[in-house]
Amino acid sequence: MAIVETRGLRKHFGDVAAVDGVDLASKEGEFLVLLGPSGCGKTTLLRLIAGLEQPTAGEILIGGQVVNGLPPRARKIAMVFQSYALYPHMTVFNNIAFPLKAQGMSPEERKKKVEWAASLLGINRLLHRFPRQLSGGERQRVALARALVREPSIFLLDEPLSNLDAQLRASARDELQQFQRRIGTTTVYVTHDQVEAMGMGDRISVMYQGKVRQIGTPQEIYHEPADTFVATFLGSPPMNLVERKDYLLGFRPEHFLPKDIASVQDKTVTFQFRVTRVEYLGADRLIYGVVAGANGESKAISRLSATLTFPIEPGKGYDFLIRSQDLKFFDKATGLRTGPKLL
Repeated sequence: MAIVETRGLRKHFGDVAAVDGVDLASKEGEFLVLLGPSGCGKTTLLRLIAGLEQPTAGEILIGGQVVNGLPPRARKIAMVFQSYALYPHMTVFNNIAFPLKAQGMSPEERKKKVEWAASLLGINRLLHRFPRQLSGGERQRVALARALVREPSIFLLDEPLSNLDAQLRASARDELQQFQRRIGTTTVYVTHDQVEAMGMGDRISVMYQGKVRQIGTPQEIYHEPADTFVATFLGSPPMNLVERKDYLLGFRPEHFLPKDIASVQDKTVTFQFRVTRVEYLGADRLIYGVVAGANGESKAISRLSATLTFPIEPGKGYDFLIRSQDLKFFDKATGLRTGPKLL
């Protein structure tokens, strides 16, 4: 196991700063997720760590050693790409064994290593097949096995589940996380999918416009966002933001409840919520509407569990409340989190 660290890392493509002064440090053996929208710099950061791109400025350390200028093979990393990049003319066995053969390992040792990795990932029965005979999830496991046999210090995963269908992605997330827990190798995982990030990461580094906006556990990122970008990027539906004179008032949809059914003993704030649309999602109802803001009405959403059968109709107004402790405050000009305000 090893720690990945970047210090003041920058990567410019012409006038564009794809990575803009990133300071980041993993913990040993953790699953660290780089999360952000397309173009935020997360894949470029991963490629810099891998040695596939050279930084414009800053340092990259793996296991405490500066690796700037070292080729990928000298960094003791293994990378799994979105496309898996399996050799179509080779069997699964030969795909997994390929990096070992390139290292000059004996056939006997290669066989032991391949069987060990295949057993760990549950693909022993597939070793004689070719990639075209495999499902998307099986190809993903083969790509992971090929990376694993090199016994890397760091795993770098670039959206490896994005080619899978929704149902398979859910099971693959669980398998991938369990696999990482078993081997205990420090893993840096890139994704734009907040569900993947929240479900798999020990910590999440949220990126936007080449910068790290916040890093923390999934619970910290979700419940204590550092700015309005993090607040609205994580969560489906995102955090509500209501304008006030010089700040924005934020609250999660699941904390925004009808006053008539909320059994709350804590201090609360009440809004008159005019409902415009109700969306039924089986386990939940999403209630869309507007509340009074500083410059007229602000849009808001409430998420109600299906067990709350309180009747709500579009076009009507209702009193909805939020516990004071669930309110977040942001500076209107910068979007940064601020201390509580008088309401």
